[in-house]
Amino acid sequence: MSDPVRRQLLRFGALAAAAVPLGHATGAAAAGRPGPRFPDAWFPVTAHGAADDGVTDCTAAINATVRTCHEAGGGHVLIPAGRWATGAIQLLSGVDLHVAEGATVLFSTDPAAYLPVVRTRWQGIEVYNYSPLVYAYGQHGIAVTGRGVLDGQSDNAHWWPWKGSGQYGWQTGMPNERADWATLEQWGAQGVPVTERVLGKGHYLRPSFIQSYACSDVLIEGVTLRNSPFWNIHPVLSRNIAVRDVRIECEGPNSDGCDPDSCENVRIERVTFATHDDCIAIKSGRDQDGRRVGVPSRHIRIQDCVYLSGGAAVAIGSEMSGGVSDVVARRLSLPFDPDLGEASVASVLVVKSTPSRGGYVRDVRVTDVHAPAWTYVPFEVTFQYAGDTGGVQPAEVSRLSAARWSVGGHCEYPVRVRARPEAPVIDVRLDRLTFGDAAQDMLLQSVTDLSIHRVMVNGLLQEGFA
Repeated sequence: MSDPVRRQLLRFGALAAAAVPLGHATGAAAAGRPGPRFPDAWFPVTAHGAADDGVTDCTAAINATVRTCHEAGGGHVLIPAGRWATGAIQLLSGVDLHVAEGATVLFSTDPAAYLPVVRTRWQGIEVYNYSPLVYAYGQHGIAVTGRGVLDGQSDNAHWWPWKGSGQYGWQTGMPNERADWATLEQWGAQGVPVTERVLGKGHYLRPSFIQSYACSDVLIEGVTLRNSPFWNIHPVLSRNIAVRDVRIECEGPNSDGCDPDSCENVRIERVTFATHDDCIAIKSGRDQDGRRVGVPSRHIRIQDCVYLSGGAAVAIGSEMSGGVSDVVARRLSLPFDPDLGEASVASVLVVKSTPSRGGYVRDVRVTDVHAPAWTYVPFEVTFQYAGDTGGVQPAEVSRLSAARWSVGGHCEYPVRVRARPEAPVIDVRLDRLTFGDAAQDMLLQSVTDLSIHRVMVNGLLQEGFA
């Protein structure tokens, strides 16, 4: 097996199966919750010369502290209260990056601070690109914890203009990502070896915020993330991941909150999302490149999350060519926002793909949803998403269920499924759903084995769809 990522997956799969604790449990692990365990050893970044003036470049000091902690057998790298300026941080096995309450980590907006390039996935296609702001490759037992803030400092003058949209500060003549994205799509379609797919310096694909790549036993807990250049929490080809008690704030382009990508055993709980794009988007690679890697996302558990703004509370896709299965989400809250006059989350659950993306989505269940204000289409399955590469290879979608939803505000379609006769959505269960103000009836195209039980739309019991 020549692909180095596949070798990493095999190695870390065996390691995780045989793992022993790294040391004494602290914090969440000590309370019996899943997550890596760390020795009770603390390594302040100030010991390596970091300064909390918000100006001094602490990149070397922070990464030196990470190495010291790792070489000592693991523990906690402490970023104390204060303002700390840095570039890319690279985590190593056994290290908890602990951002204390009162600490703000200010990430550089200079692209050179995220070089050399690292192996990553950009919208579902593997590439060597700018390092994510916090990155780990092939590590086990890593964490980012604490009550502090990590601020990517992106805005309409930094990172976001690369989207190429005037909404985010781009103007005619400024560089943007379009040519690089077209090149990467072409590389993926042609099967160019990943080691030859090198962008980075002089190119314009924005890095994600926190990424674990081919890692195991990952914890993100307690911190607040603000103003990411791109996706916020993006584990790739990783397993045993816990994201909890985190707040994510970003109104920039492609500001997805948490995107498990070809990952296994993921728990996302008590996270508050205030994003512009999807809050949670479960992915597994894009088109030919996703099928080449061929690693699904599965065993995903989501609970007790709050969605203040964003596209979908839970999206599957659109990059899901490696398959997605066994997703359970429960106790989701989409509250009324008095500042906006309405909720600004478009959907509760969206399964989205193109006619040619392939892959599968199976065994998805979303229960106990409270959404008192506006949503666009609370429950949607579509094969009409943008980015089609031509041909016909629809995803196989089956066993979707929704139960105990209360959607109080206006929506366009309460439920909309648009499938093709040759590739129907199979086994859809809708149970005890209430939609208070829908402009349209439910739309169900090419659905087989449909069960509707006590579904109310505008006060009327829905019948005649079976």
